[in-house]
Amino acid sequence: MSLFDAIKKKAALKTAINQVVAAREAEGEKADKLFENAYQGFEAAIHKELLISESLYNWGFALLHQAKTKSGEQAVALYQDAVTKFSFCLTIDPDYLGAAIDGGVALMDLARLQRVSANDSLYLSAKRSFEKANKIQKGSASYNLACVHSLCHDEQACQEALQNAKENGSLPNVDDIIADPDLINVANKPWFIDFVEALMVIEPQLALENQKTEEKPAADVKSETKVEESAPESETVSENNDSAADSKMESVMETEAETAEGAQETASDDQASDDQESAFKSAEKF
Repeated sequence: MSLFDAIKKKAALKTAINQVVAAREAEGEKADKLFENAYQGFEAAIHKELLISESLYNWGFALLHQAKTKSGEQAVALYQDAVTKFSFCLTIDPDYLGAAIDGGVALMDLARLQRVSANDSLYLSAKRSFEKANKIQKGSASYNLACVHSLCHDEQACQEALQNAKENGSLPNVDDIIADPDLINVANKPWFIDFVEALMVIEPQLALENQKTEEKPAADVKSETKVEESAPESETVSENNDSAADSKMESVMETEAETAEGAQETASDDQASDDQESAFKSAEKF
């Protein structure tokens, strides 16, 4: 966090504290308004504190997994603590996807542990947590929502959530879906059987496509290597051609030089011959 952000957050915190002081002295709507402004100031002071939110998430994650190894009141206390940590994390960073999903998971585990009814507040809270996760990232918690809807005997909502999870690529593998106890209420429904059978056809196809995709980069690398290896050969040919051209040019220049030199010597000889002949003619004249 930059110095400017730190100063800004400190100012927001100070303002919020002063608003609480003023609200305690005020009455009615004025007091409520001051309290509301103070809450917004507190939220601004802790908003997007990445180190704190990440610490809270991982703290909650550890508590969640420790709770799975315990039973009775000890497990209940750990689950409740995990839910609290995830809630605080989302207060600081409302877009923390992991906290939204795992918070819902902790609430569902706690509901199962306490053997509450399908309309209990724990399941409703889990549903809201998964819905929040879907707002953060589309379809990310749709399968979890399908499980909640199944437990709450909302068959249509369960079917829609499963379809949404499929469309957004957030389904677990088929074996896990079939074995999931949260889907027991819809396991024998014709639409669910058709849904699972369709996945059994799709999964091998996806595996084959993934295998082809994994193999394709290797071919690309090989092709690129081939191009890179052939490039120096092209450069060598070019260099050889340049060298041959240079040699040819030098040969032509040498030939031209020799021709010019020969012509010059011939001209000199002709001039000497003319001078000698002129001298003889002068001598005869005298």
